[in-house]
Amino acid sequence: MRYHKLKAGSEPGSYLMESELVTEDDILTMAKQLSRKRLSKGRSLTAPHVVKDHVRELMHDYQHEVFAVLLLDSRFRIIGFHELFRGTISTASVYPREVVKLALEHNAAALIMAHNHPSGDPTPSIADVDLTKTLRDALALVDVKVLDHIVVATEGCVSLAEHGAI
Repeated sequence: MRYHKLKAGSEPGSYLMESELVTEDDILTMAKQLSRKRLSKGRSLTAPHVVKDHVRELMHDYQHEVFAVLLLDSRFRIIGFHELFRGTISTASVYPREVVKLALEHNAAALIMAHNHPSGDPTPSIADVDLTKTLRDALALVDVKVLDHIVVATEGCVSLAEHGAI
């Protein structure tokens, strides 16, 4: 697989630079590409911190709120990562019907929700907790389990499951 200014090396997981000059933006782009690859279809999720690390890499630098879901099969292998809704600097409208529809279209058994806080503070709001409960209840009606809701920001990530909000 080829990444921005990188080519595959001779050993698995190794890469060679295509040019001498690599900027910080190049490195961030490559990190985002690697995170997307690690959240690719069929991979198993081994630990919550792994999910948080990859989701944070994908979502921490947006200047507007983005709501995404990581769809999983019955063995918690990744089906896909989907950014569903984009909002403003402080809010995004999330429609439960569309989340349920996507989960059913992909035959997901479980999912992990994620959204970012452009403010940099990962503390979940009351609205975040309420949305989590609404989506958990809606998805439970069609036998899709909500495993977590991760709030991503430049100052870190917060798992609502780890805080008992799921």
